[in-house]
Amino acid sequence: MSRLTAKAPLPPAIAPGYHPEDHGTGIVHLGLGAFHKAHQAAYTDHALAASGGDWRIIGISLRSPDPARQLMPQDGRYTLIERDAGGSRARVIGSIARALCAADDPGAALAALTGPACRIVTLTVTEKAYGLDRAGGGLDPDHPAVRPDLARPEAPTGVLGLLTRALALRVDAGLPPFTTLCCDNLPRNGALLRDAVLDFARRAYPALADRIEATAAFPSTMVDRITPAPTEATRAEAARLIGYDDHAATETEAFHQWVIEDDFPLGRPDWDRAGALFVSDVAPYETMKLRMLNGSHSMLAYAGFHAGLPLVRDVMAHAGLAALVRRHMAAAAATLPALPGIDLSAYAEQLRVRFANPAIAHETFQIAMDGTQKLPQRIFAPALDTLSAGGDLRPFAFATAAWMRHATVTDRDCAPYDLRDPMADEIAKTLKDVGTAEDIVRTLSALPGFMPAALRDAPGWQTMISGRLRIMLTDGMAKAIAQEAAT
Repeated sequence: MSRLTAKAPLPPAIAPGYHPEDHGTGIVHLGLGAFHKAHQAAYTDHALAASGGDWRIIGISLRSPDPARQLMPQDGRYTLIERDAGGSRARVIGSIARALCAADDPGAALAALTGPACRIVTLTVTEKAYGLDRAGGGLDPDHPAVRPDLARPEAPTGVLGLLTRALALRVDAGLPPFTTLCCDNLPRNGALLRDAVLDFARRAYPALADRIEATAAFPSTMVDRITPAPTEATRAEAARLIGYDDHAATETEAFHQWVIEDDFPLGRPDWDRAGALFVSDVAPYETMKLRMLNGSHSMLAYAGFHAGLPLVRDVMAHAGLAALVRRHMAAAAATLPALPGIDLSAYAEQLRVRFANPAIAHETFQIAMDGTQKLPQRIFAPALDTLSAGGDLRPFAFATAAWMRHATVTDRDCAPYDLRDPMADEIAKTLKDVGTAEDIVRTLSALPGFMPAALRDAPGWQTMISGRLRIMLTDGMAKAIAQEAAT
């Protein structure tokens, strides 16, 4: 921590359990944000302390220069604060060796991906950044992160372009392909990313696609750790806990989970020494988390924000909305197969305790972003399974109505806000001359690639949504929550 600004001597107990500079790099990470610092980098820090190895990380942010500006004057080190009802604990993470911004220096980003030391590329870039074609598979050629790279594949700026260009350059240099480990909340995330990279390669590097398909590994993974955006209070807490000013300090909950498909031809860190679970099939764990945690998170975010509840912990202190969270988790759990070693009721209770954590200030508005990218797997997939089983669709209809209310960007019962969604402009255009709840539901349900036709056209589904949306728009979200909780 030689280049942090000291306020007091650094307590030895919180320093990394190894000398970071004694270890080379082996991982490149795309998407250098708070979640990566709380999750993959923290797991790698544990693994380095336990087993050593050349597995430090070169972190790359795709757009913002802020992560590099915060980390590099501190030699890549930062404070990770874990919070729960028992208080706060801090440790200094030393697993990030370098931090880059691809927008500022695309050559350096490609050099990191094509260097012989790079054996694993991990990603946390959010669902919207990939440019996936959810309906047809592969990539969306008109996505703003894809279209420019297809036109100029030798100078990529998007995720798919960077990965494919790096793999092409590695083949030219006689280097094996790195293992690509997607850590975003997508179903079958490894397979989805593999298909999209292959699609890009077939369009831009036809001779490369077969090589990638035969030799490159894209294991799937499920990640879980609630990580709010850091604030000035985070940095102040870091200074109090470690005695140093830290501009890259990050806060998170004590709970963490990482389930990984064990397919790493070039090796991997001993992440299992930090608690990661290596399995042959991630899908059941991934589906459980997407539907129970992420699905209820989305529902409570839209409903909570419009009910004047800015934080998730505020939602869990609201009797009516807490009851709807419990109902949503139960409905999602009913769509899941039995999973060995997992008690879904106990998992739901654990989630509720985590959501209510008084030490974590997780904003509902933060969770509410990118709904068109999240609802298909979080809400519509379990709704379809419930429809097939003849179950109760009301929890999923309420969540969908809450998102649609948010998509209208009306502020009659809340402060003015922007719709933070990759389809925000399209949504605004389609709703411009739409007035009734029924028309809003019909219009938004028809967004391309959004709601599955089998669900959209199911008898009574849109009526179920529009009835709830009407109350939200006319009487306010608080009334809608009270009425829903009473049914």
